[in-house]
Amino acid sequence: MTGGRTGRIADPLRQAVKTVAGLNLIYFGVEFAVAVAIGSVSLFADSIDFLEDAAVNGLILIALSWSARRRAPIGMAMAVILLVPGTATAWMVWHKFILPVPPAPLSLSLSLAGSGALAINLFCAFRLARFRAHAGSLTRAAWLSARNDALANIAIIAAGFVTAATLSAWPDLIVGLGIFAINLDAAREVYSAARAERRLPLPEP
Repeated sequence: MTGGRTGRIADPLRQAVKTVAGLNLIYFGVEFAVAVAIGSVSLFADSIDFLEDAAVNGLILIALSWSARRRAPIGMAMAVILLVPGTATAWMVWHKFILPVPPAPLSLSLSLAGSGALAINLFCAFRLARFRAHAGSLTRAAWLSARNDALANIAIIAAGFVTAATLSAWPDLIVGLGIFAINLDAAREVYSAARAERRLPLPEP
């Protein structure tokens, strides 16, 4: 019964993961280019998130057919990958603290890029929502990334409007740090799930 259910879920899940990985990789390039062009911490952090999400979904495709026990090390690796955006964000935040300049005058680009990212992440979150309990820590990592990124995008959009109105560097910095905190919590949750899988008995040969 379980094997048949797994078989029915595996193909749609694999297709969903491929779609999500491709969309994340494409929008990483778009958002990274905008972040560099206008000097935005929050967009830089979010663009690295897209690259991280593409990597997470790529790992899921590799390990999808493995047992929960065998998937556990991949889940732990994903927890580390989830920290990559935080490290990149901390680096850029440090530079912004030294020279607290707001994003470029066309700071509405912040909101426009954030709106595009929100649309991508909402689509990815909905595609993965039905599978978030399947394949344990793997799909949970992918779903958490998409959901948390959607929340971060809403904050980025708001930061763009506040920055345009105040010409302050702080809204962008605060949102960047918030994204860092969200990724830390997601990494902790995925690592905990992977540790629980690691304690499961090995499948019988």
